[in-house]
Amino acid sequence: MEIEEMAVRDAYRIRPRIHSDERGAFFESFRDEEFTRVTGQVFRPVQTNFSVNHRNVLRGMHGVSLPPGQAKYVTCVRGAVLDVVLDVRVGSPTFGGHDVSLLEPGKGTAVFLPDGMAHGFVSLTDDSCVSYVFDTPYIPGTPFEIDPFDPDLALPWPLTEEPVVAPKDLEAPSLSRAAELGILPRYEDCLAHYARQRTSFLSRSLQHAM
Repeated sequence: MEIEEMAVRDAYRIRPRIHSDERGAFFESFRDEEFTRVTGQVFRPVQTNFSVNHRNVLRGMHGVSLPPGQAKYVTCVRGAVLDVVLDVRVGSPTFGGHDVSLLEPGKGTAVFLPDGMAHGFVSLTDDSCVSYVFDTPYIPGTPFEIDPFDPDLALPWPLTEEPVVAPKDLEAPSLSRAAELGILPRYEDCLAHYARQRTSFLSRSLQHAM
C-alpha cells in the first residue's frame, strides 16, 4: 500500500494496491507493522462505527479532547464522500490547515487522523456509508465541534444546494473561538501522547520477541 503524509502534519492518506480478476477485486485496507514503520504512528483499533448518509449531508468538524484522545482510520464502504481533515492542535506548524480526500469504496483510499485533529465530510451520493475505526472508545463529554463554515478556514465543501447539517455543528464555535475557550488540544501534549504510544508499542514488540 502507498502511505503518504497529508498537508496536515501527522495525518496520512493510505492508498491500497488493488488486485483484480474475473471475480472482482481484493485489497488490504490496513497492515499494522507497515503502517507504523512508514508513519511512526501506532494505531490499535478498539471501536468501529458506521454512518449512513443521504446526499448533501455534512458531518463535521468533530474532534475529541486530549486526554483521552481518539485517533481514527476512516474509509468509505459505499457511495462517495469528500473527506476533510483539520489540524486543531494549538501550536502545531499546520494549525488551522486542512487537506481533502475523495473516498470511494472501489479505490479503497483511507485517511488516518492522529489525536488532535478535527474531521468531517460531505456525502456526494445517497446512501453513502462511512467506516470509522477508533483507538479509544466513545466517552461522553469528550467530543467537541468546530464550525464547518468558519470563514477563516474556508473549507472547500463542494455544495450546490443547502447542506443537511446537525444543529450542534451549526452552533459550533470558530477555530479561533475554540482556542480562546481552551477546548483544543495542545501540539506538545499530542506529541508526548504519540511518543508514549510508540514506547508502549516497542515494549510490547520486544516482549513478544523474547
